[in-house]
Parts: sequence; structure tokens; C-alpha cells
Amino acid sequence: MNNFGLATALLAVAIISAPLSAQTARGNGVEVWLTTADKSSLFAEQPKIAFSKIATSAPTIEIDAHAPKQTMDGFGFALTGGSAELLMRMSSARRSALLKELFDPGGDGIGVSYLRVSIGSSDMNERVFTYDDMPRGQTDPALAHFNLGPDRADIIPVLHEILAINPKLKILGSPWSAPSWMKTNDAPKAGSLKPELYGTYASYLVTYLKAMAGEGILIGAMTVQNEPLNANNTPSMIMTSQEEDTFIRSALGPALKKAGLGTEIILYDHNCDRPDYPLDILADPQAKSFVAGSGFHLYGGEVGAMSKVHDAFPDKGVYFTEQMVVEDPGELPFKIAQPVSRIVIGATRNWSRIVLLWNLAADPHNGPHTSDGGCPVCQGAITLDGDSVTRNLAFYTIAHASKFVRPGSVRVASESLVQDTLPNVAFSTPDHRMVLIVANPAKTDATFAVKSADKKFAATLKAGAVATYIWR
Repeated sequence: MNNFGLATALLAVAIISAPLSAQTARGNGVEVWLTTADKSSLFAEQPKIAFSKIATSAPTIEIDAHAPKQTMDGFGFALTGGSAELLMRMSSARRSALLKELFDPGGDGIGVSYLRVSIGSSDMNERVFTYDDMPRGQTDPALAHFNLGPDRADIIPVLHEILAINPKLKILGSPWSAPSWMKTNDAPKAGSLKPELYGTYASYLVTYLKAMAGEGILIGAMTVQNEPLNANNTPSMIMTSQEEDTFIRSALGPALKKAGLGTEIILYDHNCDRPDYPLDILADPQAKSFVAGSGFHLYGGEVGAMSKVHDAFPDKGVYFTEQMVVEDPGELPFKIAQPVSRIVIGATRNWSRIVLLWNLAADPHNGPHTSDGGCPVCQGAITLDGDSVTRNLAFYTIAHASKFVRPGSVRVASESLVQDTLPNVAFSTPDHRMVLIVANPAKTDATFAVKSADKKFAATLKAGAVATYIWR
């Protein structure tokens, strides 16, 4: 069931805001969208809060719209091959309704604005493939056998439906492995790219980008290699920082420039525990000239590593490209405050231009996935069982940002003494609204005030809850 239409009588118990008049105010007040730990409110709109000039001793989140930070490109998920396969198994009417809920920037949708797709299969595909697989011992240096193959059955038709809903959707492509015949171990799992085939692999990636463009699908950015230090997935490929530097500088960068596709290169695409990897490559002026910035996951390390890379190279972007967010079905409390604090707020406060979660959809058994290195615990943002849809923790985590923080929004300063206890982040949107996301990961309710220019309001957020506040 879609929770956007839940009765306000049920929802009012989930948030406490200053006076009763603030709860019932209409007009130019503050919109409030709330998710609570007891699930009595799941990303549901609350009565507006009125602005007030009444002084308060509560901790105050002060927003400075005149202190802009990074521009946001969007929020969303990975559309894995498995996700697309499950979507294609739905009836046309139910799939259409679900995609509209996910991607429609207006109405009752959550306005997902950014997707990540795998170039070839990921570990969340039913089987392993690239676009130029050859019998063992054979090669195809001219790429004569290149074909988008299985993507034509699921990824491409799903993307066509999504782009019809939101033509401005941005797409990031990430390869999990080169074709086996290009690798040192001639296998989909582990191994490295043969140095003598750097140019061939760059041509393979450009051919993919052109083929997708021919389908009307623009891949606006691409990472060089998903998790280049992880040899455990099927598929996977190891690429050291020195190898990635050489590949970008000598092959991929020049090939993309020559093709004139406008696709940006994002390097690294792995955990925050190794900021030295992107820093090594960005220190090479030639490689740096070809890249837009660095991508990060958060299965290891601290999110602050993104700021370390930003501070060293502020002219290059940072991008939060993957993190799995899971829950035990039916578990209470609903732990919404933790991923919103750690990922949505943590990544954007550390300069990320995007926040993408892993992955959009899985079945009730967390499939489909590859064998011997697929992910058996990767729960989707939604669980699909035929036409049955269950919205999970990751869905609500992204919704609190994606619906309101539209592409082109700018993060602004929201410094306060409550950042450790009430994590928060603020944005100024292209339609001249302010958006403030606040999480309360504590076990007690928290009362606070918000001050933005000459406007002020007060609210109390229940323990474990998350709220998004919007005002003009």
C-alpha cells in the first residue's frame, strides 16, 4: 500500500511540534514529511508548522543560504539486471504504476532522479555476461561480436519506460569486469585487465556508450571499475590505482574525448577506507584532466574520507555511488535514522553530489544474483514477488531526499551545536525552496529550533525518527 495517503489522524501522534497552532497552520508554513521508528508514519505528510518569532532555549539549527557548497546531481538506486528482470515479470499496469511512484518528479512519486546501471552483468544478475563473450581461447580484438545481448530483454525496456516518466533522469554506468578474454586469468571473477588490451577495452566501453545512445539512453557518467580492489564478486576485476591511472591517461580518457559523447569519468568507485587510491590518480595531471571526480562506497572506512579527497582537489567532484541498506522484515524499531544519518546526511555533508543505494529491487530471497560471488543478502529498496510490492528501509531512506532535493539544488551551510545528536543537512532548490533533513538516532525525543534568515520554527522529533522540512 502507498503510504502517502495515510490519514493525518493516525500520523499526528508521530511528531510533536511547538504549539497546537503550529500543528494546524496552513498557507506559508513549513511542510513536514515524517518516518517514525514505530512505522506509524512512513514518509507521510504532516500538518504544516507555522513560523514563529517566539524565543526558545532549544538547540537551534542555523541555516545560511548565503554559504553554498556543492550542487546536487540527484538521488537514487542501482538498477541492476536482476532488478530490471523482476520489473519485467510484473504485469504492464502494475509496473507502470510502480515506476511512476518511483520516478515521477511530481504528484505522489518519490522522484528518483539518478540511476546506476552495470556495464555487462553485476553480481545481482541471474547469470554472468559481457557484451563480447567468446569461447575460451578465442579473442575478438575488432569487437566484431559486440552485442548488448541480455540488456535488450530487461534493462533497456525498463529504462525506456522510466525515461518516458522522467526524461531528465541521469544515469551512471559501472563495469564489473572486462570480457574474460581481455583478462589475465581468462575468467569473469578476479584477474586483471591485460595491459596490451587497454586500448581494446577502452574501445569496448565506448562502443557500449554509443550502443546505448543509439537506444535513446544517455549514460552521462561512468566509473572505470566497480570495487577495483574486490576480487570476491562474480563478476569482478582487480585494478590497482597505478593501473587505473594508466588506463585513464593512455586509453579511456583519449577514447572518450575522441568519441565526443560527453560521458564523464568517475574514478575509484570503492570504499572510504582507501582515499589514497583516488588521491594517487588525481595527483597525475594528465589522468586528472580526463575525470570528473571520485566515487565512494561505505562498506569500509568513514564517510569523512570524501572530504579529505575534496579538500585536496576541490575542483573535482565526489560521488557516493553505492551502499546497501537492509532491514529484517517486520523488525521494530524501524531503523530509518541510522542510514539517513550515515549516508544521506553523511555523504552530502562530505561533498557528494549524488547518493545511490544498492539496489532498486530484489525478490523475497534477495535474488536474482550470480553464483560463487553473487550477493545473497542484498535486499532491494523494494521487494518484488510478481506484482506484489514491499517497500523497504532503503526506499524510505532515499525518499526523504529525492522527492524534494531536485537536481540542481545546492547544499548550504547548516552548522549547529546539535549536529552530533541531531544530524542534519540543508539545501536550496531551483524553485526557491529550502529543504532540511533531520534525523534523531537517539532513544529519546528531541526538541529543537530551526532558523533560516528571518524565519524560525520549532519542532520535536521522536526518537529514531526522520523528518524532511520544506519551506519557501
